[in-house]
Amino acid sequence: MQHKLLLIAGTLAGMTFSVKAQTFETAQEAVTHMGVGWNLGNTLEANAGSAYYPTSASYWGIQGLESETYWGQVYATSDFITMMKNAGFGAIRVPVTWYNHMDKDGNVNAEWMARVKEVVNYVVDNGLYCILNVHHDTGEDFFDGATPKFISWIKADMDNYNKYKYKYEYLWQQIAAEFKDYGPLLLFESYNEMLDTRNSWNYASSNATGGYNATLATSAYNAINSYAQSFVNVVRKSGGNNASRNLIVNTYGACNGGGTWNTHLEEPLSRLSIPTGEKDHIMVEVHSYPSLDNGLNSALSQVDNMLGKLKKNFTDKGIPVIIGEWGSEGLSSDYQTRKSTLLSFAESYIKKTKEYGIAAFYWMGLSDASTRALLVFNEPDLAETIVKAYHGTDFQGEYPSLSDITVNYRVDYTSEWAECNVFQGSAPLSTYSTIVVELDKSYPKEDLQIKAYASNGKEQYNSQDGATRTMAFSSSTLANGTVTRVTLQAFKTPYEVTIKKVKLIRKNGTVEEQAPSAFWGCSVTAINAGSGIETVVSGDKLRQSPRYNLYGQPVGTDYRGYVIEDGRLIMLK
Repeated sequence: MQHKLLLIAGTLAGMTFSVKAQTFETAQEAVTHMGVGWNLGNTLEANAGSAYYPTSASYWGIQGLESETYWGQVYATSDFITMMKNAGFGAIRVPVTWYNHMDKDGNVNAEWMARVKEVVNYVVDNGLYCILNVHHDTGEDFFDGATPKFISWIKADMDNYNKYKYKYEYLWQQIAAEFKDYGPLLLFESYNEMLDTRNSWNYASSNATGGYNATLATSAYNAINSYAQSFVNVVRKSGGNNASRNLIVNTYGACNGGGTWNTHLEEPLSRLSIPTGEKDHIMVEVHSYPSLDNGLNSALSQVDNMLGKLKKNFTDKGIPVIIGEWGSEGLSSDYQTRKSTLLSFAESYIKKTKEYGIAAFYWMGLSDASTRALLVFNEPDLAETIVKAYHGTDFQGEYPSLSDITVNYRVDYTSEWAECNVFQGSAPLSTYSTIVVELDKSYPKEDLQIKAYASNGKEQYNSQDGATRTMAFSSSTLANGTVTRVTLQAFKTPYEVTIKKVKLIRKNGTVEEQAPSAFWGCSVTAINAGSGIETVVSGDKLRQSPRYNLYGQPVGTDYRGYVIEDGRLIMLK
């Protein structure tokens, strides 16, 4: 009964008044009460740096509120967060990048702080836990070949800590002051995936010559512990409810210690020092993206190995743990073609983490791009699977999908050879037979054509006139047997087309609706005919941003694997 009263007080605290710090639940109680979580990803942490080095004055404060849409997402709304609550999610992690909204002296732009506060309010006013962090101020540096394109300013390196300690602490002073009167539903996360100067994943210095360098690794782990202690010191001294607020520190790189292929894998866990003076209101965060390439059993074995190490290093010692991001390499791009395996993996993952007393936050999928503005899930069955794996099959959540509403898409073409994506992913020809693009009227083939691309670069298109354009996939035309992208290409500018529906049809007759998105030289406006909601995703804006890996980190043109490009997840081979 006491905890229920605390949650109510926390919700009200986010709106109008504060709760005494001594009433805060413990970190372990918070982890238990969170239930199942989700990330508002590619939103407030989106950025597009134009200066390479933090030593340049032009590196800082270069973007306005529009940065929220840079990676293909729409502006977050309270109604969307309510949709996540109604589905059964109990906590939302809100990743935020700050460097592009603070001046060279570290002062955060007031409009940006107000927007972050607005989004936090969306979460806590819905009675959900909210995790607020410092995100892409850390992470992997971005290179185009050997040429540096972006260097993160916070590194797991003692020279870096000594140089940027003041600026990091000043950033948290501002965040802590802004939110000091919020209740128990708001948690602060110190930093995201902090890497060493070699951009080493899995463990510190993994990219050093020979795969390990003890000096470099020690500097990295010491810096992680120093940044974590600075974070706690600043927040605790900031007044209000921050004296007892539940706080989160990440391991090096948010690495989870899983795996057996290297003897150093567990070091990010074993060499993390819990900040001094902390007992009941601190928790540890790791991230987890096991591969499904070797099958479901192999992926679940990876999860078991990770959970065992988290138990040994933290939970057995009374230190609660959250998995702030989780997913799989195939969980989005191959969602339709590997759905059965993916749903089984998601169900087992949540059940296993719950058994260990660990709260898990899915990374950003489920509702993506324009579907967020339309207040629907583009992966409703995955959302339902995740929630019911935690709460039980009798749980009654709401999972609206595109098939539940009437949606038109207006495509405005602004340059020659402009393309709108009507499908992007991986469609094996052994599974699918046809794609149908239903338009509002006939468009001549000289002005508009539908094209399908394979991963080998080959294309085919249907030159048929008519309001409905239907294309049957042909393995003789697409030699590798997989369609990776289908576009509606216009040859006039300016040009406007209305798409009423896009359907991908399996050979067994089942239909999968698709949501078009901008690719190049166009914008896509999704219109919910029932509510009048409109949202625009601009291809021109997205093309200015680099590619990002599954961790949300920038990658170069030579990167191979799954990447986020133009707001969509694709495979580069």
